[in-house]
Amino acid sequence: MQLSSDGIPVLMHDKRLNRTTNGGRAEAARVAAAKLQSLDAGSWFSPAFSQEGVPLLEEVLRETGDRLKFNIELKRHDRVDGLLEERVAEAVERSGMRERSVLTSFSRESLRHLRSLDTGIKTGLISDSWSASLPAELSGLGCSLLSADHSAMNRERIRLLKAAGIRTMVWTLNDFRLIRRYALMDPSVLICTNYPDRWREALRSLPQPLELPGRDAWPG
Repeated sequence: MQLSSDGIPVLMHDKRLNRTTNGGRAEAARVAAAKLQSLDAGSWFSPAFSQEGVPLLEEVLRETGDRLKFNIELKRHDRVDGLLEERVAEAVERSGMRERSVLTSFSRESLRHLRSLDTGIKTGLISDSWSASLPAELSGLGCSLLSADHSAMNRERIRLLKAAGIRTMVWTLNDFRLIRRYALMDPSVLICTNYPDRWREALRSLPQPLELPGRDAWPG
């Protein structure tokens, strides 16, 4: 999630447009939202989605909000003015999605700014590494979630986070055996995968099969 040149939150993962759109090597932050919406952001994935433009956050929340929960990653890139955090929080509030969203970021400054806004929206840190100070740091940041590279996590670290009131999400588990391994560590672990069918199979294969989370399942 980042801002267009005219300050509108758009769903764009990369800093530049060339990998997932026909917008060339321009930076998303230097292109207006209306232009981003007119690009082809679907053909890279499948011809079935050709001519799908870059979506605005608010339209996605309004279209699907009653059926989904959202983990919204804020990508600061070069922004340090706090506008990204403010605009995303406003969009979540306007859409009535505060209770169904968590805002996450690699940037601790981004999370501090979100906390200063005092919106009550849940937040989480994204990290690809572990340190013994993480549980205390997350609590200090007001986070309820750690979104972590699975290779940095194990049963004991998940236990420490849980004791601190922090839920764990691990990414990106696309292998059936890996999904199963982490599900066995703790049934409350959230698993990020590109293959939900494998995720369902893995959970159902456990010695005591886990009930598949419903649409209201989310970190507290």
